[in-house]
Amino acid sequence: MFPENANHTQHTPDVPGTKKLKKKLWALAIMCGVFLALTLVYLEAPLVVKPMSAQDGGQAAPLVAVAPVAPAGSLAVDPYTNNPIAGIAERCSPAVVNIDTEAMVKQQLPFPFNDPTFREFFGKEFDQFNRTVPMRGKGSGFIVSPEGYILTNHHVVAGADKITVTLLDGRHFPATLIGKDPTFDLAVIQIKAKDLPVLPMGDSDATRVGEWVVAIGNPLGFENTVTVGVVSGKNRTLQAADVNFQGFMQTDAAINPGNSGGPLINLNGEAIAINTAIVPYAQGIGFAVPVNMAKQIMNDLIKHGEVKRGWLGVSIQTMTPAFAEAYKIPVKEGAVVGDVMRTSPAEKAGLARGDVIVSIAGKPVKSGQDVVLQIRNALAGEKVEIEFYRGAEKQKTTVQLDNIPSDGMTQTPKGSSQKPSTTEGVSSKQLGAAVANITPQLRNRYRIAEDVAGVVLIDAEANSPLRQMGLQQGDVIMEVNRRKVTNIGEWDAVLGAKPKAIAMLVWRQGQTLFLSWEKP
Repeated sequence: MFPENANHTQHTPDVPGTKKLKKKLWALAIMCGVFLALTLVYLEAPLVVKPMSAQDGGQAAPLVAVAPVAPAGSLAVDPYTNNPIAGIAERCSPAVVNIDTEAMVKQQLPFPFNDPTFREFFGKEFDQFNRTVPMRGKGSGFIVSPEGYILTNHHVVAGADKITVTLLDGRHFPATLIGKDPTFDLAVIQIKAKDLPVLPMGDSDATRVGEWVVAIGNPLGFENTVTVGVVSGKNRTLQAADVNFQGFMQTDAAINPGNSGGPLINLNGEAIAINTAIVPYAQGIGFAVPVNMAKQIMNDLIKHGEVKRGWLGVSIQTMTPAFAEAYKIPVKEGAVVGDVMRTSPAEKAGLARGDVIVSIAGKPVKSGQDVVLQIRNALAGEKVEIEFYRGAEKQKTTVQLDNIPSDGMTQTPKGSSQKPSTTEGVSSKQLGAAVANITPQLRNRYRIAEDVAGVVLIDAEANSPLRQMGLQQGDVIMEVNRRKVTNIGEWDAVLGAKPKAIAMLVWRQGQTLFLSWEKP
C-alpha cells in the first residue's frame, strides 16, 4: 500500500546477498523475454522446407510431400487449391452426351370407360377411343470411339422408337441402337458425325475405395451437370424388382434421374464406371457398372449385336467358417456349389454339390460373388480351369462354358435325393426346433417335390440354432455334416454326436442351399 505523500521515497536497507539475487532474477527475466520473442517470430514466420541434398548424406528429397507438377498436356490444376475437377470437367464434358428417347404407346381411357362391359358394348369401335401418344425419356451417355459409338444404360434406350443424341456444342444427331445387354444394364448406340470427342476408359479393377471421382451427366434435364464424390465401395450387390446385379461400384457423387448412362470419371480423366442406379430414399448412395465389365460387353455388342455370355450351370454361395469346419475344408475362403443343373457344363466337368471353388482361370475365389463375376465376364465356348476342394482334397477340372439357356436356367438341378422315407408321422426336438418325417399332408402343405427326402422343419424357437442359421418353416433338411438324413432316426443320430459346427443341406421351394452354424 502506497503512503499518502507520494513524493516520499521509502528506502530499504540492503540485506547481505540481495544484490546478487536481483542480478540473477534480472538475468532470468531477460532470458525468458528472449525465448518468448523467438517463439513468436517462429510461429508467425512461413514454413520453409529444405530438401535433403546429397551433401547431407542422402538423396535429394523434400521432407514434406509436394504435389507433383502436372506434365504438359495433362489436366489443368488450380494453382491455388490443387483442385483438378475444373480441368476434368472442361476436358471430359464434350464427350458426354444427352440422350432423348421417344416411344409410341397406347393411352387408354380411364375407368370405367376401359371396363370390359364397355368394350363388349362398343365392340371394335371401342379401339377408336384409345389413342397412341409419345412417351419421352432422358438419359446420358458418353462417346467411346471416333466412329460415334456411345455407351449408355439399357434402361435409358429400352423400348425406344426414336433416339436423339445432343452434344455439348449443341449439335443433334439421330442414333441407331447397336445392341443391348439387360443383364448388365448396358447398351451401345451410334451416331454418324465427324470430329467427335472421345472419353478414354480406365481400369476399374485398379480403382481403390476412397478415390475421388467425378460424375457428369444430365440429371433432371440440367445439362452438363458435374458432381464430385469418392468411391464408397466396390462389388456391391443390388437387388430390386427389375435389377439383380453383383459387382456394382458405389459412390457418393450425387446421381439423379437423368444421370443414368453417364460416366464416373477418375482424376486422370478416364471413365471407370457407368452411372446406373440410386437408392431414392437415401443420400449419397449411387451405383455404377465398372468399366472393365463394360469393355467386353461393348465389344460383343458392336461385333455381334448381343453378348455371348458364359454359363456354368450351378447355384453358388459363399463358404462360412462353420461350413469349412463341418466339411473339413482346409481353407478359409471359397464358394460352395449348391445345385448343379443337369447336362450343364458344371455337371459335364464333374463338379458336384458341396464342392468348394477356390480359383477360376488362375484368379482366386473368395466368395460366391467372385464366381458369378468371373463366369459372367467369360464368353460362351471359352474353357476355364477351376480349382476346388472336395472335403480336404484339392482337385482341378476344365470347364467349357455354354450359352445361357434361353429359358432362363429352368433346367432341373442334378440332385442327390434319396428314396423318400416310409416312416411317417414321427417328430423330434433337437436344437430348440421341431422337425418331422415327411408325410403326404406335409408334402402337400409345403409343396415338397416327390423325389425330395429328409426331415421337414415344423417349428423353431426364436433364438434356436436353426433360426440363427436361417431355416424357415417348411424347409427340408437333406444332409447334416455330409451325412444324408432321410428320417428322424438319422437326424437324431447325427446330432447325438453333438458336433461343434453344423452345416445342413436344405431344400427350399425347388432349390437347395447350405446353411451353417457354429457353437459360440
